[in-house]
Amino acid sequence: MTQAAPAPHAPPREPATSTGRNAELLLLVFAIGLVTVALLIVQAAQGQNLTWDIFKYVAAYTALFGIAHLVVRRYAPHADPILLPVVAVLNGLGLVLIHRLDLGSGNTGESINPTQATNNADQQLLWAGLGIIAFSAVLILIRDHRTLSRYAYTLGLGGLVFLIIPAILPSAFSEINGSKNWIITPFFSIQPSEFSKILIIIFAAAVLVSKRDLFITAGPHVLGVDLPRARDLGPLLAAWAIAIAVMVVQKDLGTSLLIFATILTMLYVATSRVEWLVLGIGLFAIGAVVAWSIFSHLQTRVSVWLNPFEDFDGSGYQIGQSLFGLATGGLFGTGLGSGRPNIVPFANTDFIISTIGEELGLAGLTAILLLYMVFIHRGLRTGIAVRDSFGKLLATGLAFTIAMQVFVVVGGVTKLIPLTGLTTPFLSYGGSSLLANYILVALLIRISNAAREPDPVKKRPAAKPVDALPTQVVKRK
Repeated sequence: MTQAAPAPHAPPREPATSTGRNAELLLLVFAIGLVTVALLIVQAAQGQNLTWDIFKYVAAYTALFGIAHLVVRRYAPHADPILLPVVAVLNGLGLVLIHRLDLGSGNTGESINPTQATNNADQQLLWAGLGIIAFSAVLILIRDHRTLSRYAYTLGLGGLVFLIIPAILPSAFSEINGSKNWIITPFFSIQPSEFSKILIIIFAAAVLVSKRDLFITAGPHVLGVDLPRARDLGPLLAAWAIAIAVMVVQKDLGTSLLIFATILTMLYVATSRVEWLVLGIGLFAIGAVVAWSIFSHLQTRVSVWLNPFEDFDGSGYQIGQSLFGLATGGLFGTGLGSGRPNIVPFANTDFIISTIGEELGLAGLTAILLLYMVFIHRGLRTGIAVRDSFGKLLATGLAFTIAMQVFVVVGGVTKLIPLTGLTTPFLSYGGSSLLANYILVALLIRISNAAREPDPVKKRPAAKPVDALPTQVVKRK
């Protein structure tokens, strides 16, 4: 038998390229298995029988991230396959820790007030569901991240409004635990600063792209350093004023530091000028010192940071118990469900890092921090790979704000820096932070899809058969 020859002039077939979705699915299966085992360990350590709650948590968790994977597979098929599984592990372990704190909340000797049992894991699961809905909506509605730059000024104004609203509301409708950065309603409470940071990052990325030439223009030369021109300092001074105002009016050091540091980093990435970093850090330091000398609540936080054991039964109790918990955990921890993390106030929100350090030890805490490092690395890598300048700055700002938030939280819990009141992304109990961070992840996945998407293959025009080519008679010399 003779084999038929291939058709002449047939275009070469493009090699199949892997989008990474199968690898993402495999990592998600591993995350589900890890969370299931962790829940079973907590139940056993607490002397609890297997209940329908465990099945409910595992089934809901599996369904949520199954939906998220399908949405990514459909609407961002070339996105980074690592981002979603890392978030799944962090969010799942957060659910495990919150469930563990619920089980121990009513036990004598393990809680400050053993008569008050909590059931926050169900609420956290609900917020995770709403977060996946927001995540899916962003990916479905925003098909190109560059469209956000068209509405930069509107989004920036919205971010400022979100910051201002708690400041002008009466304390009864905006203040929780001494921080005036909430909107309290009879049905729910929301922290608008969690969403304003994303809107301000989008605004800053668009402005820095459009005004980049102004920021890199050299100004006066003083002591061997090229300083920015006075008229170019507007964005930096505006960010500085917003940060100081938030710190003073809302008594929220963490949000002000987070917003200012993110904008300053984006400014440096856009201009590559170290002078902006030096000037920005100097401005914030001056503002912080002046605010500390005027306002008593900042003085209290600094004094607790310097010596929490001076007033251990009062203002230093929280950070003092956190340090004792970290010391108790040692290298490998007491084991999930075998510590006493409920003794630390707000162990499921501001001090969930202390809970991890006590029950999983330094090894477990290091593993969690490495997961954040992987997420931040993939986000920054996305910023490098994407082709447009707006996407580069936006991805950098989104990844850096997670890095800064983790640093501020861990630094406060370990007494490296004063306490700020920020929550740990994806781990801590709370709806506002979880919703905002899922929107942030969706934007990063959208940008990574644009960065990894292959260029469309240009089709070659079909070659004409030889007998159809024009001919002409050439005279022989």
